Amino acid sequence: TGFPLAVEDVTVGVPRTFMLEQNYPNPFNPGTKITFEVPEDGFVSMKLFNVLGQEVATLVNTSLLSGRYVVDFDGSLFATGVYIYRLEANGAVESRKMVLAK
Repeated sequence: TGFPLAVEDVTVGVPRTFMLEQNYPNPFNPGTKITFEVPEDGFVSMKLFNVLGQEVATLVNTSLLSGRYVVDFDGSLFATGVYIYRLEANGAVESRKMVLAK
C-alpha cells in the first residue's frame, strides 16, 4: 500500500505544544507508527521524503482539531533506506529521520 493505514486521534486532554515524535519502531519493516501533537485546530500536512529530498508520499493532508494523533504507516512499497518525515501545522515545522530495513 505504501500509504498511511490510518490517522487516529488519541487525545487525552489538549496538547500545549506542537510536537513530532520519533517513529516507533525504528528501524521498521514494513510498518511503523508516527505520533504528533497539534495545539491548535488547523490544516496539517505530513510528507515523506527520500534522502535526495524528493517527496515520495503524503501521509497527512487535512484539517485537524487540536490533539494527539498517530499515523500507522506501511512502507511495504518503498525501498530499504533512510526517509525523512516532515510535519507542518499552523506555521510550525518539524522533521525526523526513519529507517526502513527489509
